Amino acid sequence: MGKPKAKPEDVIYRLRISIVGSEPEIWRRVDVPGQATLSDLHGIIQRTMNWENYHLHQFEIHDELYMPQAPVELNLEMAESADETEACLIDLDLAAGSSFEYVYDFGDWWVHEIRVEEVLERDPQHRYPVCHDGEMAGPPEDVGGLWGYYEMLEALEDPEHPEHEMYTDWIEEWDPEDFDAEAVNKRLMRIKLAGA
Repeated sequence: MGKPKAKPEDVIYRLRISIVGSEPEIWRRVDVPGQATLSDLHGIIQRTMNWENYHLHQFEIHDELYMPQAPVELNLEMAESADETEACLIDLDLAAGSSFEYVYDFGDWWVHEIRVEEVLERDPQHRYPVCHDGEMAGPPEDVGGLWGYYEMLEALEDPEHPEHEMYTDWIEEWDPEDFDAEAVNKRLMRIKLAGA
């Protein structure tokens, strides 16, 4: 007889979330309980990258798409995708070393790689989700994807750039290297996970 199956809330996935193609890499390391749904994970990523949740998103795991589902009364089909609110991490066959994709904003197309670094047991001394580490600020919304982001940084650094004034008026102060785990964790404290 095998050991009893762990409760979803007692299984912790240590995830490394990075924006594909960013250089220097924009990334976060977050511990998330197995009971979290993909909808929960979307909220976690939004807070760790300081996104504003203005746009559509999707996950792709084992060649299957997961998205939020439109209300029935809108009569919309979400491209044959599974309902992200019904998909818990513990049920997705995720093992250490596996990875999947999260795309935010179908215009700017921010592609994130989510790699499972470890599968751990819950530490009763910790509150989850928790962000342990990361580097670089999350890019601002509606900047035009990676290409637009790097164009913005170039313009902000060069007072002679033709778009310098436009970006300084729009962004005011921006430090691309600013990552504050404490601020991220304050945002994460507002998340109530499914099944909690």
